[in-house]
Amino acid sequence: MPAPLAVAVAQPACHPSGRPETVAVNVERHAAAVRAAGAARLVVFPEFSLTGYDLAAPALDPADGRLAPLVAACAGTGATALVGAPVAGADGREHIATLAVTGAGASVVCRKINLYGREGERFSPGEAPAVLELDGRRLGLAICADAADPGHVERLVALGADAYVASTLYGAGAESLATKAARYPARAADNGVWVVLATSAGPSGEFAATSGGSGVWAPDGTEVVKAGTAPGEVVSAVLG
Repeated sequence: MPAPLAVAVAQPACHPSGRPETVAVNVERHAAAVRAAGAARLVVFPEFSLTGYDLAAPALDPADGRLAPLVAACAGTGATALVGAPVAGADGREHIATLAVTGAGASVVCRKINLYGREGERFSPGEAPAVLELDGRRLGLAICADAADPGHVERLVALGADAYVASTLYGAGAESLATKAARYPARAADNGVWVVLATSAGPSGEFAATSGGSGVWAPDGTEVVKAGTAPGEVVSAVLG
């Protein structure tokens, strides 16, 4: 059995999208959240967390110098941060992605497979489910609409994932809230895995309001910890 893993989910306030300083301000907020997470080995952020939900935001190079404050925060705490941004591949295709940031730098670890709405007008879907290995754990990664597909988590469990880690954004309407409230306990209980959810709070790009409510669920579907609706919250749990 893998050792217990301390995780945190963060829902930082998102700077208005499309401005020259957007990424830099959001990086500083991410770095502050990593430091606030204390001993967490893994800190998970929402979809498009560095740019806001802006489908026109320029692709972010993992080597971008603006990420330096977050790299430094991860170096100082020993954490791996999972952050969201658009990225471009060597073949010119662009993806909605999760980047893993450590004290050594950043790399793309997941590309969204199930695109939603207008996302497909610009972005290409990822080609395969993504697993991140950390401290003996196999973490199955999801980006928002990926988690709407029960088969997505099933494929990751078949690859040996013992936790399902989702970076998402939900609107603040009643239907979105109900969907989110039902989906993640079910993904845990139906598959016998931990579920870790980071979701946006407050405005994010095209969304004037988002849901908040990031959290962690045990393999039987029990809620372990949950953030409120306000931006800026960071909550922690230990995956046993």
